[in-house]
Amino acid sequence: MALVAVQPSNTNENDKGGQGEDFGKSSPVGLVLLIVFFIAVFFLVKSMNKHLKRVPASFDEPASDEKPETPAEKKD
Repeated sequence: MALVAVQPSNTNENDKGGQGEDFGKSSPVGLVLLIVFFIAVFFLVKSMNKHLKRVPASFDEPASDEKPETPAEKKD
C-alpha cells in the first residue's frame, strides 16, 4: 500500500495564481525575439536553397563515350 502525503493549499483572496504585478511584461520581448528568429530562419533557408542548386545531381564519375586510347601505329 502506498502512502501519499497531501498538503492543503494555502488559498488567499490576495493570491492571483502566479499573475503578479510583472505578469505579461515579457510578451513584447518574446514577440520581438520570435520575429528575429523567423527572419533568421528565412535567410538560412534561402541560403540553403541557393547552395543546394549548385549541388550536382550525382557524384558518380561521368561516363565517357570516347574510345580508349590506342597506341600509335608504327610507320615503316
